[in-house]
Amino acid sequence: MNISQLEILRLLQETDYNVTKTAEKMHVVQSAVSRQLILLEEELGAPLFERHGKRLHGPTPLGLRVLEEVNLVNQAMKNIRALADDFIDNRNGFLHIATTHTQAKYFLPGPIAKFREHYPGIKIYIEQSSPDNLINLLHQHKADIVICTEKLGDDEKLIIQPCYHWHHTVIVPIGHPLSNETLTLERLATYPILTYSRGFTGRSNIEKAFGDAGIALDVTLAAADSDVIKTYVRLGFGVGIIAGMSYEPGKDNDLLALDLNGLIPESTTKFAYLKHSYLPTFTRFFIDQLLVTSNTVSNRQA
Repeated sequence: MNISQLEILRLLQETDYNVTKTAEKMHVVQSAVSRQLILLEEELGAPLFERHGKRLHGPTPLGLRVLEEVNLVNQAMKNIRALADDFIDNRNGFLHIATTHTQAKYFLPGPIAKFREHYPGIKIYIEQSSPDNLINLLHQHKADIVICTEKLGDDEKLIIQPCYHWHHTVIVPIGHPLSNETLTLERLATYPILTYSRGFTGRSNIEKAFGDAGIALDVTLAAADSDVIKTYVRLGFGVGIIAGMSYEPGKDNDLLALDLNGLIPESTTKFAYLKHSYLPTFTRFFIDQLLVTSNTVSNRQA
């Protein structure tokens, strides 16, 4: 058994057990991959994959257990490289952040600015995507840290921590009838609702509030981007429900913000990283900045 054989197993899993793609990633011919796999199975005394002719159709029960160990070995190798890089030079490197549009625009500028002051040599990459895909980016080692509100539930491979708490806000044009009324979910429901797409920025809490009250939620426009929602509120499509931090008094002075604290449950933005990953010094510093900024945001939202 050798490292190259373990790398073949890892890449087979990554390519959905495609030998051709695995060979391409290893820059070898397909027959070399097949031969190394056969040698490993002969050494272990049992097949690791179900086969149909020359094609692999997923792992055997033994293969599943072996792949779990291979992933641990691969993670250990990554940690050793990261630890060495951190020890030799922790002022240069890369920080990959995966998050949603709302967090990237309205929450992250503060902690990233502080981070840049302390680590100007670290290159920062921000990947914006849906919460579902953000978790995949972590597991695929394409992100070092994920920040979002939805979808960060139980995952034994992740360390998940609360980042900050916040409330939703209704936005309407200046002079809208709601500006002079007592705000209730029943009254809100009489207007077309513009809010986030399912799976984004506390949409589940909005649905829960209306569902618990037995009120139908009529969402006539859904988007992942707060600015898109604000644009269509300005065009008269309906009333918007957005994250409180997304309302910018200086830029949005043509809109009125009405607090929904007490009507829609509080949302919690969280951050997560792989449990067994080594965190370089600069990544730990970035997490500290997230928590410092989080306290400020949570106090402002309270």
